[in-house]
Amino acid sequence: MKKKILINGYFHCYKLTGIERYAIEITKRLDRICEKDEISLIIPKNISNVPKYKNINVIEYGIIIKKSIWQLLTLQWFLFINRQYTILEYGNFALPFFPGIVFLHDIYCELFIDDFSSIKEKIIRIYNCWQYRLIAKKSRHIITVSEYSKKEIYSSFNINPARITVIYSSADHFKTIKSDYSVFIEFPIINEKSFYFSLGSLSKRKNINWIISAARKNPDSFFAISGSSLPTLKADELDNEIPSNIILLGYLNDEKVKALMHRCKAFILPSYYEGFGLTPLEALSCGAKIIISNAASLPEIYGNSAHYIDPFNTDIDLDKLLQEPVENSDKLFEKYSYDKSAKQVYNIIKESIDNGYNNYR
Repeated sequence: MKKKILINGYFHCYKLTGIERYAIEITKRLDRICEKDEISLIIPKNISNVPKYKNINVIEYGIIIKKSIWQLLTLQWFLFINRQYTILEYGNFALPFFPGIVFLHDIYCELFIDDFSSIKEKIIRIYNCWQYRLIAKKSRHIITVSEYSKKEIYSSFNINPARITVIYSSADHFKTIKSDYSVFIEFPIINEKSFYFSLGSLSKRKNINWIISAARKNPDSFFAISGSSLPTLKADELDNEIPSNIILLGYLNDEKVKALMHRCKAFILPSYYEGFGLTPLEALSCGAKIIISNAASLPEIYGNSAHYIDPFNTDIDLDKLLQEPVENSDKLFEKYSYDKSAKQVYNIIKESIDNGYNNYR
């Protein structure tokens, strides 16, 4: 029996963040280039936003009780009774008995042990590290989002680099988003000041401490931060008093984020670890200047189009930094394209269906 690809569509059940956006955009484009019913997507029956595709077949199966139960039990049972499918996983996750083609965006939990201090955080880390090893050992093929992440994966788990393909993310989705400038009415203080803007989950690796420290050292500058805390990896700095020249905006939709990117003095991402780092690319698409960390994948992704900072040093004059010349970012938008990325994913799918990846195991 010829194999078919089954996409784990559980990303439709999450709040939209980087991985979910990547999954949605790639799947949309796979739908345009695949043959009718060549690819299927499986989701729980009781989700509210059932996706519609032209060529991809949507299967509604089982109900959500908890994420782990639906994926580890319900989805695996479906694959057990439907052996014609090979699973495609977008989100750092593999099924123990049916590992397939897996996107492993980064291996943060493996590399930053000290970021996990509470009992709950340590349990989360153990689970994710188990998943990394499962993916490394058993997946048909691994897809990641930067050469940096690829090197970290194969060197950490001693696997053949040929089993890993780099397929970049993109900011193409921002072209269709309309700016919502009501955010400046909602938060009038940022309408009155020239501000630096930062966006992302308020987790430890996003290094919110850099912005807090920089704000204290630059009292005449104003910093606006959008994002919500991850319940498992909250930045401890947010439990303390923050400087008066920082405003926490909470979670904002894309339309309001785009408006802030249009008007900010510069977008700042001081993360000390990123597999790709999408938000600066979104900011560049809005015409914003970007100030980003010189760590992990970020120099690879942004080259000479960014202003760089040391994520562990806030002794810097941001205004002076912004005066330094950078290259035009147009080449980045030629390089990072969802259309190109979807074609790469499709080629891997076709090769898996036609030939398999047994030679890589």
